[in-house]
Amino acid sequence: MFMSNYFKKAFLFVLVSFFGGCFLLKKSTDVHRPIMIPVKGGTFLYGDFFEGKNTDAIPAHKVFIDDFKIGKYEITYNQFDHFASKTNIDKPKSDLETRGSRAVAYVTWDEAKAFCNFYGFRLPTETEWEYAARSRGKNHVLSGTTTLDSIYVVALTKHEDRNETIQVGTKEPNDLKIYDMSGNAFEWIGEYYQFYSMPDRKHSLDEDAVRIIRGGSYYENILANRTYWRTGTLRDVRSGDIGFRCASD
Repeated sequence: MFMSNYFKKAFLFVLVSFFGGCFLLKKSTDVHRPIMIPVKGGTFLYGDFFEGKNTDAIPAHKVFIDDFKIGKYEITYNQFDHFASKTNIDKPKSDLETRGSRAVAYVTWDEAKAFCNFYGFRLPTETEWEYAARSRGKNHVLSGTTTLDSIYVVALTKHEDRNETIQVGTKEPNDLKIYDMSGNAFEWIGEYYQFYSMPDRKHSLDEDAVRIIRGGSYYENILANRTYWRTGTLRDVRSGDIGFRCASD
């Protein structure tokens, strides 16, 4: 009877240790994985709804979005440095010795895409990005607010005289609890640059080297930090104010 109870306790100890070890292993391998926010799809007026004057973002037009997920935060140096060590690529440059949970910068479009793919994600489409930035297509001129007066609350821009990205999640989130979709770092979009007025222009990602960045940054004034503002740049550009976040279906 004594031996029976002893072996039962020993078996339970081994079982608990095994599953506890698996839990800790899973936790340790997931620590750098992006946190994703589910976004319910819908139809919204895509483009310059605010003034109707931005020639890159007119005509505003209705777009339907399927359900998707998008990163709660911009990818950090900690996350990208871990990815770089796992894939044997160079870690990105930083303008500060401190890297940590600051939004990563100096990452090309292809490196951003590779990071997202590593975790089974992808870069967001341009319509997904704007829909999420505007809290499911609301008339938010900055991510999280309908007015320009609140820019210091929701976005890090040129007006705060910073020379590098800051820790993600420092500013207030939008209605979906997503942070830094205005300001801090520009964010790579998964598509090539397309003019609204030329919807039939068909290139492939390999043929067209011009990519889209969205959201503005610490280096830009209030205009570029607006939710509908579009900027094109080459896919191999490395800049101190361009980072990214991931998305998935």
